[in-house]
Amino acid sequence: MLRSTASLIRKQLFQMENLRAYSKVGDLGSGAGKGGGGGGSIREAGGAFGAMEAAHEEEYFYKQQREQLKRLKEDLSDEISFHEEQIKRHQEAIDRHKKRVSSIDEEK
Repeated sequence: MLRSTASLIRKQLFQMENLRAYSKVGDLGSGAGKGGGGGGSIREAGGAFGAMEAAHEEEYFYKQQREQLKRLKEDLSDEISFHEEQIKRHQEAIDRHKKRVSSIDEEK
């Protein structure tokens, strides 16, 4: 049991070392083959234009995510308002039914 546990730990450490070796990449927009490549001729060329293109892309996705979060917040606010209105209607219905029950009890 101890031997199998030790071999499992060694195997996991080996896998982690291999992952570290393959995960070393360059900056976004630093050119093809350096971790920032693929994404158009400007980004593949690297240099200042590649970095600028990567920055524009990051900005686009940041704004898109911010807009999605804004819409989500608005949708949730609308849903909260809807459920609060439903609670109000249900409470009014409960009050009406209680009034009817008490009027039936009074008739006896």
